[in-house]
Amino acid sequence: MGLKAWTENTNLRVARSPVGKWFRLENSGHPMERKGSFFFTELRAGLATFFAMAYIISVNSNITSETGGTCVCPPEGLADNCKTNAEYLLCVQEVKRDLVTATAAIAALSTFCMGLFANLPIALAPGMGLNAYFAYTVVGAHGSGMVPYEVALTAVFVEGWVFLGLTLIGMRQWLARAIPASIKLATGVGIGLYLALIGLTYSAGIGLVQGASDTPIELAGCAPQFISENTGLCLSSEKMRSATMWIGIFCGGVLTALLMMYRVKGAVIIGILLVSIISWPRDTPVTFFPYTELGTSMFDFFKQVVTFHPIKHTLAVQKWNIAGHGGQFGLAFITFLYVDILDTTGTMYSMARFAGTIDEKTQDFEGSAIAYMVDAISISIGSLLGTPPVTAFVESGAGISEGGKTGLTSCMTGIAFFISVFFAPIFASIPAWATGCTLVIVGALMAKAAANINWRYPGDAIPAFLTIAIMPFTYSIAYGLIAGICSYMTLNTIAWMLEKISGGRIVPPNKEESDPWSWKVPGGFFPPWVKRAASGQKDFWRRDEERAALAEMESVASSQREQVAVEKGKETPH
Repeated sequence: MGLKAWTENTNLRVARSPVGKWFRLENSGHPMERKGSFFFTELRAGLATFFAMAYIISVNSNITSETGGTCVCPPEGLADNCKTNAEYLLCVQEVKRDLVTATAAIAALSTFCMGLFANLPIALAPGMGLNAYFAYTVVGAHGSGMVPYEVALTAVFVEGWVFLGLTLIGMRQWLARAIPASIKLATGVGIGLYLALIGLTYSAGIGLVQGASDTPIELAGCAPQFISENTGLCLSSEKMRSATMWIGIFCGGVLTALLMMYRVKGAVIIGILLVSIISWPRDTPVTFFPYTELGTSMFDFFKQVVTFHPIKHTLAVQKWNIAGHGGQFGLAFITFLYVDILDTTGTMYSMARFAGTIDEKTQDFEGSAIAYMVDAISISIGSLLGTPPVTAFVESGAGISEGGKTGLTSCMTGIAFFISVFFAPIFASIPAWATGCTLVIVGALMAKAAANINWRYPGDAIPAFLTIAIMPFTYSIAYGLIAGICSYMTLNTIAWMLEKISGGRIVPPNKEESDPWSWKVPGGFFPPWVKRAASGQKDFWRRDEERAALAEMESVASSQREQVAVEKGKETPH
């Protein structure tokens, strides 16, 4: 038997097994089987998704560890010591290792459950953009933000359960569809620029730009030893001379972009690994392991290669006494909630549409309720491990484009993430300049949504632009969302009032070009499964199409049984 014949035979045997029926593979006999879904295709698609988004393990740990986690600079409260105190920096390295394990673990669990229960080829992990907001705005670098790390994780934990409640009553689906289209599109673009700015700075990137004294921002790119102790700025004579920056630009940026142009699978991972491998030898100007106490500690952990690093500093550290942080806790909670609604729900819809599971009438997709519940519960579980909010990843499109159509794709991705848990020393030793250009590239991919914004009508265009601009300029996703929503409400409410007061005489000349908006959305407020349960249907979890298909199959089977009975009756002698 040739390889092709063996592959086709195995695909058919798996499809006819309980596994094939559960995931609705082609030839499984399920009434809602997904055409073109085959066992080996699904496995290959799952690996494609993993290699497209495996960068999140190192990037998320790099970004989130910038908060310092549960570490405290001695003496407590003296933030200047955070950059120089060896004891504190060693603690932060432990936090980073914890976050490598936590990121891989929650990605494995949430993605596997998404595939197993929702049967969707969508992968989950701590979200890009959300982790930046968590690290640089809510907690702040070295804990200098709105609330401590432990309180921020409490906000994330509560958000997950609130998300679950909103999903059960249908509010989450309604909000996602009711938010003005221009704001939804602009949010992704603004987050993309925000990520790009982070990737260009020193904290979690290549160090190309920095804050300035005479201007808000200026060119940088010098080695750490040439940063002035007085001003914290690059010496003018040493700008653009950082070896790590140039390695990051050419090997992590230009090479990755070229590979993406030629559609090479795993282009992002190739770029990150190349820069990391160049940075691992100790006797080079670009080493990630300098001959210091901190560098030696990092190198000793790196040499273990394969090991399980238990979570020590970030496991279940929520702080429930939020006295003194009430207002800031509320702002962080609401922003997490809103950004997640936009990010996760928007990504799920786009990936479900890509996979061909969208119902154009209701704008709902197959398995949506379960998918939202898996996502919501994963957010809270992730916070117990110490990670920012979990969200759906657009990199799921890599697996879908490889032919992934069912949850088997996500299950394979989840298994790959589980295996990566045991390679924590490798992922913890990926330097910031290896992932900085990745953030810029991710930002570029997110910015393409700007082309779909309605720039013709100022009532849509100006709020969208403010959303995009305020996020990177204020280094805050929250402020960008507030600016966009408030400006949209102000402009369009005033225009609506003038039209009503004037009896329809004072109307913007090109109002007909505005994006239509209404609180009434297709499919109604409540999700379809709630309507089915309210009507008394016992199998309310089944979609109407699936119930109709099952009924038709039962009718056909009943007719066949009757025909067989009739034939037997004719053959029986009287």
